[in-house]
Amino acid sequence: METFVYVVFAIVVLALLVAVVVLSLRPRKVEIPDIKVLEQKLLYALASQTSIREIQEILKGMPRDVMQSITGSLSKRTGKLNELMATFELTHYDRLFYLGEPIDFVGIKYDEGVDFIEVKTGRFRLTEDEKKLRQLIESGRVNYVPLSVERIGLAEELDTEEG
Repeated sequence: METFVYVVFAIVVLALLVAVVVLSLRPRKVEIPDIKVLEQKLLYALASQTSIREIQEILKGMPRDVMQSITGSLSKRTGKLNELMATFELTHYDRLFYLGEPIDFVGIKYDEGVDFIEVKTGRFRLTEDEKKLRQLIESGRVNYVPLSVERIGLAEELDTEEG
């Protein structure tokens, strides 16, 4: 009787092992959103909290290995995707402006100040322009410059010719 119990136990363990192997080797069907669509959403996400939440839900729904595959690439698109994902960390600003060059974002907290934000992955390496900009900011050589523009003479000439 004791041998019979061991045989049944071994058969159950073997069946479970086979099921685990079959399930782990079965290909998964995963839909990967188009990166261009995600890049487009980056532009609109900066203006709308709901867009940011929508992109967050899309990225959370993606399998981890797919996300690692996307972010592991060395292409420019990956840089844009990393900037997109960085916006999730920047939702605490009152206003956020995307510039792209030489700095990625300018974030404004009206009660605290203005932050110049550069998104980097891996090793933190600044370009020459980014280094110069950082020196200007750190030395306090940042100004607020209001600009008043007069009507352009060409536009006035066009107005009088038509009338």
